[in-house]
Amino acid sequence: MASLRREDVAHVAKLARLTMSDAELDKFTAQLGQVLDHAGDMNALDLEGVIPTAHPFGLINVVRDDERRACLDHDVVIAMAPDAEDGRFAVPRILGEAP
Repeated sequence: MASLRREDVAHVAKLARLTMSDAELDKFTAQLGQVLDHAGDMNALDLEGVIPTAHPFGLINVVRDDERRACLDHDVVIAMAPDAEDGRFAVPRILGEAP
């Protein structure tokens, strides 16, 4: 793969409306060149027969099964609330406006 030129990085920076110093252009040219070289190395690999995967290890679902079980009594919970109205939690109005 052809090396990334400083002029290419300056051109992309201009298109993105980025202002870069000479030191930044040199730094990013080297860094982006390494990234592109690595991508070229990846493209050169023989991946025939390799199954695409999103994760290198098999993942096991660790979520428990849904099980029906007793829940809190509505009246007990409402009785513990700082303020309740018509069997529901009463909370301050957000915008101070009536519904």
